[in-house]
Amino acid sequence: MSNLPFTRNDRPTLGVEIELQIVENDSLALANRISDVLQAIPASYQGSIKPELMQSYLEINTKICNTVHEAGEDLRRKLSVVEQVMEPLGLKLYWAATHPFSSWRDQQITVDERYYRLVDLMQDVARRLVTFGLHVHVGVESGDKAIMICDRMLKYLPLLLSLSANSPFWEGRNTGLHSNRSKIMEGLPTAGLPHRMRNYSEYVWLIDHLKRTGFINSIREIWWDIRPHHNFGTVEVRVCDMPPRLEHVLSIAALVQCLVVAISREIDEGTFQSDYHPMMVQQNKWRATRFGAGAALVSSNDYTQIPVEQMTSRLVDSLLPIAHELACERELEMLSQLPTNSGAKQQLEIFERTNSRREVVRQMVAANH
Repeated sequence: MSNLPFTRNDRPTLGVEIELQIVENDSLALANRISDVLQAIPASYQGSIKPELMQSYLEINTKICNTVHEAGEDLRRKLSVVEQVMEPLGLKLYWAATHPFSSWRDQQITVDERYYRLVDLMQDVARRLVTFGLHVHVGVESGDKAIMICDRMLKYLPLLLSLSANSPFWEGRNTGLHSNRSKIMEGLPTAGLPHRMRNYSEYVWLIDHLKRTGFINSIREIWWDIRPHHNFGTVEVRVCDMPPRLEHVLSIAALVQCLVVAISREIDEGTFQSDYHPMMVQQNKWRATRFGAGAALVSSNDYTQIPVEQMTSRLVDSLLPIAHELACERELEMLSQLPTNSGAKQQLEIFERTNSRREVVRQMVAANH
């Protein structure tokens, strides 16, 4: 059996990964230009500014941070470098989880043996992955703790998707969904909501089984909405669409960090986990996918339907003491503004005013400058 030693973290360290779209200045269409961008990036940023599956992607990773503020400063510095490099190349960054009119058929695979193997294995399911997400890592002490936190975090994933929903368009059409990205990702056989596992040993066995039977090429092909990351020693939340602004990213990162700490303490104190059926999470994820921040999610406590805005406000209030300890009160409190200002809502309002998907990209890009 494979050995996947889990790197211990004694503090709830934070890591943030953002996937951004590379678009042409004039046409505002996706541009297969990642190699041009990377060639112009200073060598000191290699490893933290990276390519992804498609050449129209750009991924930026923070260093290991202690606070959300530190992660924000890290991302601002790297974004400034990228934008300075892209300007003379006639390129800009677009913050959304899908592109309103560029087709996946026109996107080129990044030259990398791992990506070629993935496409060979998954075919069009992989070629359609022209989607962009936000990933948040929080450090935990052990693999078993990570598995328990992943399990207890499940019920919060639909709320995180609602708050980040930013992909209403696909292939030049209004899909009727606020997060079409989530449905595209679910086309992968190892994506979507994870299986509930009893402990870290079961997780290691499962990964080993999937590799030995040729179902995946490597552990990097586990794209669950939340998963343990053994190398970093973290719980990694992957359910989120790419929000429209850095401030939204940092508010969501604050919520994830606070939730992981709160759940970790509950586990340490021996708090009984009230059971809820996995179908409830699946139902709420669909509501988040369809209606985004305008959804009403079913409470796992009393089964009532609660608007995202109200659910967010309650959760923020309950987590403020932990946010104070983690020095992210301001970012967490800003979360309450997201339901009325979500990315999907902004995109749809621009399209309603202008009847132009190109104008959607132009105005969303302009809002970040």
